[in-house]
Amino acid sequence: MRHILLLTISAFFALPAFAEKTSSFQLQNGLKIIVREDHRAPIVLSSIWYSVGGSYESNGITGISHCLEHMMFRGTKKFGPGVFNEKMSTRGADDNAMTTADFTVYYQTLPAKALSLSFQLEADRMENLLLNEKIFKNEKQVVMEERRMRVDDNPEAKTGERFFAAAFINNPYHHPVVGWMTDLQHLTIHDLQKWYQKWYAPNNAVIIVIGDVNPKQVFALAQKYFGSIKAKKIPKLKPRNEMATLGENKIAVNLPAKLPWLVMGYRVPTLTTAHNKKTPYALTLCAYILSGGDSARFSTDLIRKEAVAVAADANYNRFHLHETLFSLSGIPASGHTTDQLKKAILAEIKRLQTTQVSAAELKRVKAQLIANRIYAHDSLMKQAFDLGRLEMDGLSWQESDDFTKKMNAVTPQEIQAVAKKYFIKNNLTVAELVPN
Repeated sequence: MRHILLLTISAFFALPAFAEKTSSFQLQNGLKIIVREDHRAPIVLSSIWYSVGGSYESNGITGISHCLEHMMFRGTKKFGPGVFNEKMSTRGADDNAMTTADFTVYYQTLPAKALSLSFQLEADRMENLLLNEKIFKNEKQVVMEERRMRVDDNPEAKTGERFFAAAFINNPYHHPVVGWMTDLQHLTIHDLQKWYQKWYAPNNAVIIVIGDVNPKQVFALAQKYFGSIKAKKIPKLKPRNEMATLGENKIAVNLPAKLPWLVMGYRVPTLTTAHNKKTPYALTLCAYILSGGDSARFSTDLIRKEAVAVAADANYNRFHLHETLFSLSGIPASGHTTDQLKKAILAEIKRLQTTQVSAAELKRVKAQLIANRIYAHDSLMKQAFDLGRLEMDGLSWQESDDFTKKMNAVTPQEIQAVAKKYFIKNNLTVAELVPN
């Protein structure tokens, strides 16, 4: 399979750009609509993205964006609680939503002929959401239980939460998207009303439609349902740049866990924050070199050869509004400690800094990355996220088409330079989950 992948990479590079079947339009009220045609099946993914999420919040109201996401399904002045889901279900649609640090997105997969229903309901709740105090009181309990299940009762998740809070003091990613429990307990319906009025507006949203559609018809539907909604004055967030580090930052989290766990992170730039626009692509390749599958260095060296870990991972997401973390995590093998695992991981980092990745290894990693992305475009959802994340980061969906070109342009020297610049002790936060 590996040989086939390398042999066919030239064919991947020759694929037509997705921009050839993607178009965009903007209404007078500022609402942007992006349409990508995909006529393989008579279905469509309709999504609306709002530029608001956990990183927009402040102390005292953390988790409010996620709470509002829940309330968006609890009725408007026209349609009562649960009607949105009922109407979608009767048309054979699957609908859901997601709140992240940088955006909130609502999406439906439905028959192409039912797109007008999606637009009708989304336009209604953009403007006419009914925020009922009694309903919110119940929904808040649902959100708090979600936090208990996903974070408080999950030792690794709770350690990860403390890890980010330790790594970032002033950066908005200090807060968890789900919110701190004490903030959730004290959120009021008045808080939600202000948040909704502040951020939910056509000029703070992007509609992305992928599927068996005609762009002109989609634009006409958008004008019909969203065109009359008035734009708002959207607040401009003040910069919240992270303070300079003064040395390696370490924390220990003592919890009733079955296994120890180590997570480390270097503060690094993103597509939005990087001065050198090649840096995020070089960092992406660093992550794949270390843990991009069974042939990557962590699997071959830490897990199989040295047997110091039963699991090891490197992770970097270039899609963020603010500076983020290049994270390294793992579970030590039986008979080994987290200190030994940390030493082994740092040895791999040192190797990136002192020895340039070979042409053969880099070619394999690039082929894997590019192939994964092309295969991902079989999914309408992943196509939408490919475009939406760029738009939410203040970039353009059109940059999606430069992925292969930019990734392929990264050299071994640039990978080494990025590792030397960012993977340094004074830029490192380490968290250890200690079972008790």
